Amino acid sequence: MGVESRYRPTIERWRSWPAARRAPMMSLQELYRVYTAIAAKPGEPVPLSAFKLPREEMEKLFSIFDEDYHISRFFHFSEAEGEKYLIDGENVTHVAIDSDISSIL
Repeated sequence: MGVESRYRPTIERWRSWPAARRAPMMSLQELYRVYTAIAAKPGEPVPLSAFKLPREEMEKLFSIFDEDYHISRFFHFSEAEGEKYLIDGENVTHVAIDSDISSIL
């Protein structure tokens, strides 16, 4: 096996790279579309459980977006009554997303 072939990307290597592991399962645009279908109006808090995603996927998806400064400023997490999720190290139950997020979609 030559040097070139050892470093050539393969599906297996690609999946092991950190960026691939951190890639969200749902796009930001799709997430906001689902949010607006659930929320009475943009900016209103909705229970995370209303997104109907498996716990692991929910926590990973929202944590990834919360870690990105340009995205996280539009997300407002809160803790109230309801199912708790661990988002970027914090227990939260609800999310409100500012309508201004459309400027980056």
